[in-house]
Amino acid sequence: MSLRIIAGEARGRRLMAPEGMDVRPSTSRVREAVFNSLHSQGLLNGAHVLDLYAGTGALGLEALSRGAASATFVESAPSALTTLRANIDAVGFNDRCRVVPGDVMEELPRLSGAYGVALCDPPYGFDAWAELVSRILAEVLVAESDEAVVLGPDWDVIKQRRYAGTVVVIACRR
Repeated sequence: MSLRIIAGEARGRRLMAPEGMDVRPSTSRVREAVFNSLHSQGLLNGAHVLDLYAGTGALGLEALSRGAASATFVESAPSALTTLRANIDAVGFNDRCRVVPGDVMEELPRLSGAYGVALCDPPYGFDAWAELVSRILAEVLVAESDEAVVLGPDWDVIKQRRYAGTVVVIACRR
């Protein structure tokens, strides 16, 4: 699969994606829609971003390219971690990135700092949204899923849309 950074400082830079079904990168159409929406609302400039189930890192790297100050990537799959680190090197954002190897649910309580935006693109069939969003300490949440996402009472949905087989929800903390 061929991936590229869509816009911003690293526009056009190629990203690697591992073979197989362990990682399911967001399509460029979905990434473009998400980041155009975040950018138009001024939510990326200077933001500290959390990329959960990071995979290739395409979401967090796109955020950095478009003005985020830093990104923390959480990923557990060894092949994805190798690819993620290579992609960070390829775009040259090493000084603005932190990679946390491990399970998202276990690592979230250990993460310190204030995050402006949390980007969540878990594997197909993920059904622990209520538990996940209750642990996220960010002002804005972007959730990508293969089915409807219920966020609970702490979040106001500001945009929800389906792109082919992907549901995207952008929400702000109440």
